Amino acid sequence: MNALERPLISPRLDAWAANAVHCTVHYRLQADAEPDSLCRVLNLFALQFLTPHSVNVSQRDDLLDVAIGVGGLSWHRAEVIAQKLRNLVCVSEVCLANLPQLVEVASR
Repeated sequence: MNALERPLISPRLDAWAANAVHCTVHYRLQADAEPDSLCRVLNLFALQFLTPHSVNVSQRDDLLDVAIGVGGLSWHRAEVIAQKLRNLVCVSEVCLANLPQLVEVASR
C-alpha cells in the first residue's frame, strides 16, 4: 500500500460532547525550563491526536512561557486537557481562553 492508498486517520471524536460546538482555544502556561518540559506539554495534545496550529515558547529565568493554540475542541475537552496540564509536575500555571469569546478560566 503506497502513501496515496492509505486511509486517512480522522481526528479523535469527543464522546463526552459529541453535539457541542467546537471552538479554537488558547492555552497559556508556565513550565520549568527543563529539557523535557515542552515535550511533556505537547505530548498531552499528541495523545488526543491533536496538532496545535500555533506554539510559542520563550524562556524567562528558570521558567518557560508557553502559548498553544488548538482548534476543533469542545469546551469540555479543552478543560480536560487544561486539567491534565495542571497535573504535570513541571507546569506551575495554566490559563485557558476561548479565542472568539475570550472567556478566561482561573489558573492553578
